[in-house]
Amino acid sequence: MFTYYTEAALIVFVYMTAVFFLAMLLKDNSIVDIFWGIGFMVLTLFFLFRQSGTDLNRVMVASLVWLWAIRLSVHIFLRNKGRGEDFRYANWRRTWKYFVLRSYLQIFMLQGFFMLVIAWPVLHILGSSGEREFGLIHIAGLLIFTVGFYFEAAGDYQLMKFRKNRENQGKIIATGLWKLTRHPNYFGEALLWWGIWLMAVPVVDGIFTIVSPITITVLLRYVSGVPMLEKKYEGRADWEEYKSRTPIFFPFRLR
Repeated sequence: MFTYYTEAALIVFVYMTAVFFLAMLLKDNSIVDIFWGIGFMVLTLFFLFRQSGTDLNRVMVASLVWLWAIRLSVHIFLRNKGRGEDFRYANWRRTWKYFVLRSYLQIFMLQGFFMLVIAWPVLHILGSSGEREFGLIHIAGLLIFTVGFYFEAAGDYQLMKFRKNRENQGKIIATGLWKLTRHPNYFGEALLWWGIWLMAVPVVDGIFTIVSPITITVLLRYVSGVPMLEKKYEGRADWEEYKSRTPIFFPFRLR
């Protein structure tokens, strides 16, 4: 069961090690964010052609992952272009002892580990033998993915457009999807992985890959996504007012 994981782990190890050496050369660890999506593309391409069978579910999932990964990597590249190392990575560069070793283990290998965990439904769909009929559960997964992808892509676009307007310099976006949730892009990212997981459920033992959407949801909501950005704006009067009327993650209030 899950025999494809050994190959996937080896691919990710080699890939993230190569990205690490490139980051050391460029003196910019934040490039790992650009190569995050590309790593999923590498895994998807390998397993799509490794396993025989081209049923609709396999092709659709591979296409969705590539769509998500290309958009995300291009967005991060354009956002970071000419800005130097992201503030989070720059801060670690200043404060970490044994910086090179910790960078390799705590940034690149750790992200590689989470890449394997989050990609699990994709690996399971592409790495398992046998063809599956396309059914209602796949349609439901596709719809959930589409809503999530919209929140992530549209949220990123609205924020980029907002920041390009000089009149908004120093202000906090509270329009569009950002009126529904303080982090529409993170919410969308988590939601689309729930959609992909749903498409893995019909595959034998696919239910166990639920670890993937749970992991990305917890990471974004409670660890590396929302908390780090919320802390950045903490104490500002306009931010506190925005917080008081806008849900933190889900675009509705949980009571």
